[in-house]
Amino acid sequence: QVQLVESGGGMMQPGGSLRLSCAASGSIFSINTMDWYRQTPGKERELVAGITRGGSTNYAEYVKGRFTISRDNAKNTVYLQMNSLKSEDTAVYYCHARGVASASGWSPELWGQGTLVTVST
Repeated sequence: QVQLVESGGGMMQPGGSLRLSCAASGSIFSINTMDWYRQTPGKERELVAGITRGGSTNYAEYVKGRFTISRDNAKNTVYLQMNSLKSEDTAVYYCHARGVASASGWSPELWGQGTLVTVST
Protein backbone atom coordinates (compact mmCIF):
# COMPACT_ATOMS: atom_id res chain seq x y z
CA GLN A 1 0.00 0.00 0.00
CA VAL A 2 1.96 2.95 -1.31
CA GLN A 3 0.76 6.32 -0.08
CA LEU A 4 1.69 9.86 -1.08
CA VAL A 5 1.77 12.37 1.76
CA GLU A 6 2.19 16.09 1.09
CA SER A 7 3.54 18.64 3.54
CA GLY A 8 4.75 22.23 3.59
CA GLY A 9 1.57 24.04 2.66
CA GLY A 10 0.27 27.06 4.52
CA MET A 11 -0.14 30.80 4.24
CA MET A 12 2.46 33.11 2.74
CA GLN A 13 2.50 36.75 1.69
CA PRO A 14 2.94 37.67 -1.98
CA GLY A 15 6.60 37.51 -2.95
CA GLY A 16 7.36 34.92 -0.31
CA SER A 17 8.45 31.30 -0.65
CA LEU A 18 7.21 27.88 0.34
CA ARG A 19 8.67 24.43 -0.14
CA LEU A 20 6.27 21.54 -0.63
CA SER A 21 7.30 17.95 -0.03
CA CYS A 22 5.66 14.69 -1.03
CA ALA A 23 6.94 11.43 0.37
CA ALA A 24 5.91 8.06 -1.00
CA SER A 25 5.71 5.43 1.70
CA GLY A 26 5.99 1.67 1.36
CA SER A 27 8.46 -0.83 -0.02
CA ILE A 28 9.07 1.01 -3.29
CA PHE A 29 11.23 -0.24 -6.12
CA SER A 30 10.81 2.68 -8.50
CA ILE A 31 8.58 5.60 -9.49
CA ASN A 32 8.65 6.71 -13.11
CA THR A 33 7.23 10.23 -12.88
CA MET A 34 6.26 12.47 -9.98
CA ASP A 35 4.18 15.59 -10.48
CA TRP A 36 2.52 18.48 -8.72
CA TYR A 37 -0.99 19.55 -9.66
CA ARG A 38 -3.16 22.30 -8.23
CA GLN A 39 -6.85 23.03 -8.12
CA THR A 40 -9.07 25.94 -7.13
CA PRO A 41 -12.87 25.92 -6.71
CA GLY A 42 -14.66 25.93 -10.03
CA LYS A 43 -11.59 24.92 -12.02
CA GLU A 44 -10.18 21.62 -13.19
CA ARG A 45 -7.05 20.23 -11.64
CA GLU A 46 -4.03 21.37 -13.64
CA LEU A 47 -0.42 20.29 -13.91
CA VAL A 48 2.10 22.60 -12.25
CA ALA A 49 5.33 20.66 -12.75
CA GLY A 50 6.59 17.15 -13.36
CA ILE A 51 9.86 15.28 -13.10
CA THR A 52 10.95 11.87 -14.37
CA ARG A 53 13.08 9.32 -12.59
CA GLY A 54 16.06 10.55 -14.61
CA GLY A 55 15.49 14.18 -13.68
CA SER A 56 13.81 15.59 -16.80
CA THR A 57 11.39 18.37 -15.85
CA ASN A 58 8.48 20.24 -17.31
CA TYR A 59 6.58 23.25 -15.99
CA ALA A 60 3.37 25.08 -16.58
CA GLU A 61 4.06 28.41 -18.25
CA TYR A 62 2.73 30.42 -15.34
CA VAL A 63 5.32 29.04 -12.90
CA LYS A 64 8.43 29.04 -15.09
CA GLY A 65 11.24 30.96 -13.43
CA ARG A 66 9.49 30.90 -10.06
CA PHE A 67 8.99 27.24 -9.13
CA THR A 68 11.50 24.40 -9.15
CA ILE A 69 10.65 20.72 -8.95
CA SER A 70 13.18 18.17 -7.74
CA ARG A 71 13.25 14.65 -6.36
CA ASP A 72 15.32 12.40 -4.18
CA ASN A 73 14.95 8.87 -5.51
CA ALA A 74 16.62 7.32 -2.47
CA LYS A 75 13.96 8.92 -0.26
CA ASN A 76 11.11 8.51 -2.77
CA THR A 77 10.32 12.17 -2.26
CA VAL A 78 9.47 15.00 -4.64
CA TYR A 79 9.76 18.69 -3.78
CA LEU A 80 8.33 21.89 -5.15
CA GLN A 81 10.24 25.06 -4.29
CA MET A 82 7.83 27.94 -4.77
CA ASN A 83 9.38 31.41 -4.97
CA SER A 84 7.94 34.82 -5.80
CA LEU A 85 4.50 33.62 -4.83
CA LYS A 86 1.46 35.40 -6.21
CA SER A 87 -2.12 35.47 -5.00
CA GLU A 88 -3.03 33.49 -8.13
CA ASP A 89 -0.95 30.59 -6.78
CA THR A 90 -3.52 30.03 -4.05
CA ALA A 91 -4.83 26.49 -4.50
CA VAL A 92 -4.83 22.99 -3.13
CA TYR A 93 -1.65 21.33 -4.36
CA TYR A 94 -1.70 17.60 -5.05
CA CYS A 95 1.17 15.18 -5.39
CA HIS A 96 0.87 12.65 -8.21
CA ALA A 97 2.96 9.63 -9.14
CA ARG A 98 2.90 7.52 -12.30
CA GLY A 99 4.40 4.10 -12.85
CA VAL A 100 4.89 2.99 -9.25
CA ALA A 101 6.51 -0.40 -8.65
CA SER A 102 6.47 -1.68 -5.09
CA ALA A 103 6.21 -4.84 -3.04
CA SER A 104 2.41 -4.49 -3.23
CA GLY A 105 2.44 -4.54 -7.02
CA TRP A 106 2.25 -2.10 -9.91
CA SER A 107 0.21 1.10 -9.72
CA PRO A 108 -0.29 3.14 -12.91
CA GLU A 109 -0.87 6.27 -10.84
CA LEU A 110 -1.39 7.47 -7.29
CA TRP A 111 -2.65 10.72 -5.76
CA GLY A 112 -1.95 12.42 -2.48
CA GLN A 113 -4.75 14.07 -0.51
CA GLY A 114 -3.55 17.60 -1.16
CA THR A 115 -2.14 20.49 0.83
CA LEU A 116 -3.56 24.02 0.85
CA VAL A 117 -1.38 26.95 -0.19
CA THR A 118 -2.80 30.41 0.49
CA VAL A 119 -0.99 33.49 -0.80
CA SER A 120 -2.45 36.65 0.69
CA THR A 121 -1.62 39.83 2.57
